[in-house]
Amino acid sequence: QVQLVESGGGLVQAGGSLRLSCVASGRIFRIKTMDWYRQAPGKQRELVAAITSSGTTNYADSVKGRFTISRENTKNTVYLQMSSLKTEDTAVYYCHAEIQPSRSYSGSVVYWGQGTQVTVSS
Repeated sequence: QVQLVESGGGLVQAGGSLRLSCVASGRIFRIKTMDWYRQAPGKQRELVAAITSSGTTNYADSVKGRFTISRENTKNTVYLQMSSLKTEDTAVYYCHAEIQPSRSYSGSVVYWGQGTQVTVSS
């Protein structure tokens, strides 16, 4: 089994910054993609940023130029550096990963973290 544990959420004023972290642990042979999603009250969960094992990144248009996703493969960790935060960034942020559990299994299993609250005040 695999666990994803997020940290770094909190309350910040508009214009401020936060850094989220997500550590994966457990039965892991290789982590393919690691992503951050968010879900605001009354809204659907949306992809914020994604990064592949080779470092290719993808961002939602709403966060381009303000958020940066990165990962440390040796630590099974993904980060989300959030800057110039806006009130509309307020949401629960979830870590998501596609993990190959063993060398003998070529497929991947999807895991979610428990979420961390980010609140941006005006």
